[in-house]
Amino acid sequence: MTIISCKNRKEKAERPIAISVDISEKEVGLDNGVLHLKLDLTRGGAICYISKSGKERNIVNVHDEGRYIQQSYYAGNMLNRVKDGQNPNWSPWTWNPIQVGDSFENRAEILAATKAENTLYVKCIPMLWDMNNKPAEAIMEQWSTLEGNVIKVHNKLTCHRTDTIYGETGARSQELPAVYPISALRNLYSYFGKAPFTNDTLDNPEVEHLEDGFWGRYNEDKVTEHWMAFVDDNKWGMGVYTPISSNFLAGMAGAPGFESTDSQTSYIAPLKSVQLKKNDVFEYDYWLVVGDLDEIRSEIYKINTNLK
Repeated sequence: MTIISCKNRKEKAERPIAISVDISEKEVGLDNGVLHLKLDLTRGGAICYISKSGKERNIVNVHDEGRYIQQSYYAGNMLNRVKDGQNPNWSPWTWNPIQVGDSFENRAEILAATKAENTLYVKCIPMLWDMNNKPAEAIMEQWSTLEGNVIKVHNKLTCHRTDTIYGETGARSQELPAVYPISALRNLYSYFGKAPFTNDTLDNPEVEHLEDGFWGRYNEDKVTEHWMAFVDDNKWGMGVYTPISSNFLAGMAGAPGFESTDSQTSYIAPLKSVQLKKNDVFEYDYWLVVGDLDEIRSEIYKINTNLK
């Protein structure tokens, strides 16, 4: 077994004492007076809801099992498995465990959930995205900690594959994680320059639409501050910071201006090329920051400083 750790963080001495959550409940949440966070226990414990405290506007798109804010990984060869029940719209496809559920709307099984002070923990059996009701030979775990307007998430994948069909190919780009803000957050910001973490002028690229061929690709280590954000016309929204990622995907499906249950959505995925073998354990940290654009960047700067 290979353990691939990309946590890039200072370890705490111990985790707070946790209380078990009834996994038959639909959701578990935290509200710290700044943000309200919820995880969907019917869909692997993925992040399904983020709003301002006291408000009911969810800025996470939850239109289908491919949305939410969730873990998704790729390994092995691209296979045509239509005869085995693979969705023809997703063929050929790799081994792709996904936290919420598959493209046929079968949902991941939650195994455990706990709540401790400002941290939620969930554990699930993910589904293979392209296949019809095929649980992946893997376990996903997630620790979500709410601190002010920042959500710190630690994700862990434990593989226990016995298949002989996918093989063990080289590294693949991993979504760390897959993030779907509402399309009302229509303006994309990041920093692509050569002077990261100096408050140099931000970049505001034109948002690329999935209907034009694919999400926008930000490759060749272009994202030098390791974050991207979608914000509204008042420059309020959500940023995603993954310190091990300097390549990203980002874009929009459908039109801007829509909300959490609509088919239209924004999308951000920090990327890192990682080979996942049959019995590997992979874990990493990322942060979600909600607020004005300047506030998002300022909080990310603080996190970056604390990681050094």
